[in-house]
Amino acid sequence: MQHTPPRWVRTLLRWWADPNTSEEVEGDLLELYNYWVGTFGQRSANWKYTLNALKLLRPFAKDKRSQYPTTYLYSPTMLRNYFKIAWRNLVAGKGISFINITGLAIGMAGTCLIALWLQNEVSFDTFHTNKDRIYQVYGLAANVDGEAYAIPVTSQPLGPTLKKEYPEVEAFARVKGTNSFLITANDKSISGVEGNIVDPDFFQLFSFPLLQGGEMKQLVHPNSIVITEKLAKKLFGTKEVLNKTVKIDASDNFTVTGVLKDLPSNTDFHFEYLLPWDYLKKRGDGSINESWLSNNTPTYLLLKPNTNVAAFDAKIKDLTRRYAGRNDVWTHFVFPLDRWHLYDEFKNGQSVGGRIDMVRMFGLIAAFILLIACINFMNLSTARSEKRAKEVGIRKAVGAGKGLLVGQFMMEAFMTAGIAGVLALLIVQLALPSFNTLINTELIIPYSNVSYWVWVLAFLVFTSLLAGSYPAFYLSSFNPIGIFKKQFKKSQAAVSPRKLLVVTQFTFAILLIISTLVVRNQIQHAQNRAMGYSKNNLIHVPFVGDIDKNYALLKQELLRSGSAASVTKTMNRLTESGSRTWGLRWAGEAPKDTNTALTLFSADADFVKTAGLQLVEGRDIDITKYPTDSFSVLLNETAVKLMGFQNPIGQLLFSKSGKTQWRVVGVVKDYLTGSPYEEIPPTVIEGPGAWFNTMHIKLNPNRPTADNLATAEQIFKKFNAAYPFDYQFIDQEYASQFENEQRLKTLSGLFAVLAIFISCLGLFGLASFVAEQRTKEIGIRKVLGASVPNLWGLLSKEFIGLVMVSLVIASPVAYYFANGWLQQYSYRTEISLWVFVFTAILAVGITLLTVSYQAMKAAMVNPVKSLKSE
Repeated sequence: MQHTPPRWVRTLLRWWADPNTSEEVEGDLLELYNYWVGTFGQRSANWKYTLNALKLLRPFAKDKRSQYPTTYLYSPTMLRNYFKIAWRNLVAGKGISFINITGLAIGMAGTCLIALWLQNEVSFDTFHTNKDRIYQVYGLAANVDGEAYAIPVTSQPLGPTLKKEYPEVEAFARVKGTNSFLITANDKSISGVEGNIVDPDFFQLFSFPLLQGGEMKQLVHPNSIVITEKLAKKLFGTKEVLNKTVKIDASDNFTVTGVLKDLPSNTDFHFEYLLPWDYLKKRGDGSINESWLSNNTPTYLLLKPNTNVAAFDAKIKDLTRRYAGRNDVWTHFVFPLDRWHLYDEFKNGQSVGGRIDMVRMFGLIAAFILLIACINFMNLSTARSEKRAKEVGIRKAVGAGKGLLVGQFMMEAFMTAGIAGVLALLIVQLALPSFNTLINTELIIPYSNVSYWVWVLAFLVFTSLLAGSYPAFYLSSFNPIGIFKKQFKKSQAAVSPRKLLVVTQFTFAILLIISTLVVRNQIQHAQNRAMGYSKNNLIHVPFVGDIDKNYALLKQELLRSGSAASVTKTMNRLTESGSRTWGLRWAGEAPKDTNTALTLFSADADFVKTAGLQLVEGRDIDITKYPTDSFSVLLNETAVKLMGFQNPIGQLLFSKSGKTQWRVVGVVKDYLTGSPYEEIPPTVIEGPGAWFNTMHIKLNPNRPTADNLATAEQIFKKFNAAYPFDYQFIDQEYASQFENEQRLKTLSGLFAVLAIFISCLGLFGLASFVAEQRTKEIGIRKVLGASVPNLWGLLSKEFIGLVMVSLVIASPVAYYFANGWLQQYSYRTEISLWVFVFTAILAVGITLLTVSYQAMKAAMVNPVKSLKSE
């Protein structure tokens, strides 16, 4: 429908462009005026609205008679006009606005969740006042399995000696973790609570916030204890507990000298109470070890300001060698606090990374998720270019400069991003509890923090600029003369910015899909691995209270009651590695074997039976039948192979000094200890002459598990009355060893789904525009005999082609990074071809599902309806 404007409007339009406007240009202006009316409604044909629009645009008219300052572009009046028109455009294109806002909201929410986690990761332990001067002492063995080997523990005498002999050391603290104490207050007892035994200088190094208690003097007295507010509430029902009494192991009384605020999630320390180091001496249970050759205690230093750390390292390097009187033991170096959490992986004695690799990876994921969402906005905005070309033309014809148009389109981007940002914040708030459960931490949105809102505003501005800049400059660059003369055409180039953006979207989505599949395969590969022991109906109980003393009676009662099929005691849980050692000697050893690391594990009688190990040769250790088994050992197959024994039974192993020897009485099939992703180490299982801290019980499979546990609880209550029956199933602990990889798989899968969903939103919008632009072409093809499937293929093939290009780009990149990730595991899967085939089928299938609706809808339109305007 053509609208005829009032005569004064025609005159004004002619005068506005040029007093000598030709009839041809006048006709174009009238057509543009009708477009203006068609776009903004009949109401805009009213002289009032037309006049207002001309008044606002007049300062930018290319009028020979006046020049206006460009600052008017940002005046309140103009900004108000930007907002009005931007809002009208959003409302007019409801479908596209919905896609843009939804895509941006989901992309921004995903980015914000990752950003919260990344901020938490990089801030670990940075809240300590002296963070720049805190170091941990590492031990370094020069030649273990052919390379240097770094560990974050030292001998117990090292810390005091460093404080005494080196003026650079302002304070030191040794930290020994424990969860074996029974804690009692007001007749309420709790076991299994994580605690640390530390030196008095602990609070001089670390700035954990105190709710009650004096500064840095809480642990000076040997009978003092510091607890967290969480433990205070558990024990006393309140956090006002200063000077109250807490009993440890039902025998030792401690006075609460400080209450700590609950530890934040961004710390590598995990404890609910602190006890003074002198308590270990008082207990006399072997926890104090003054040997310079026993490395089992983390040691932390506070160095004085302006200390030359490299020079200090050189000074302390050979301290243990000097005191031990040997040159074949550990050297030392210090490791700064700001690298503990993110750079804790060492190779050949050097820090080579760690969690920082995951931080970088998810930082890239966050950036690409946001980019994918912004690409939707860019593509859908530029896809509407033909529809908005006339709008641009009429604005330029009446004097609008490029700056005005850029400002208008950027206002649309800011408005879209603003609405999306509000929705994103709501999504983050709703998703945060589940996300915290997934990543096993406690992230919060700091609403009361002013800097947080500054970052939010900066993030919205950045997103708006990223999403809106390209469409704004692209749309504002149209030549009005070309538009008026019908010379504006969409690009048919084989490679266009829009196609490149779609390929970028799907390339990243495919990268995430392949990565998720590789992580899944690695987890499944490890889970399907033969364990070498039977984890069913197997529990372990830590040695607490009188368990060690009454072990023989406990074992006898458990077997006699029928609740247990077999019982043994061991050094560690079966799912844990034993201690690493080297220096064992044997007949026929090669020179290289001297520094080969072995895993040392200790077990009592019935270990093979209880754990369900398979004996390859010989017998189990049994000190009852064989009194000399105190110095007998079992070997696993890997150890036999390492030692080169053809007939291992009866072979002797010697300590490095040669003073102690062990006889091999049996060989067991390799079984998993420690990580299921690592190769099985050569393992030596010592007999009862070693030390123990765990009891393993094979429950009777012929009775209900609940009955077995109830009977066992009564027996433990009889012989260890002060402590609750605290047990764990081995199969549950084994499953927990896959948590990190499961978490990575879930996160990468989640963001892969987000990337695909956001990309498909944009693809759906693009498909609708393509179908609309080709409506008449489709009508002509149908008249000429084209079938619906042919037309569906015609409209779909371009998008399928773009996805296939993405597959070609993403596959080698994904292989490179996935293969690099797998290299960190000794026991790993291979990246099979089906991963890429499955990804290709999935990507193409999703694309077809996305575009088919629009393609079929366009293909089934009656050609009479498509062509009636012709």
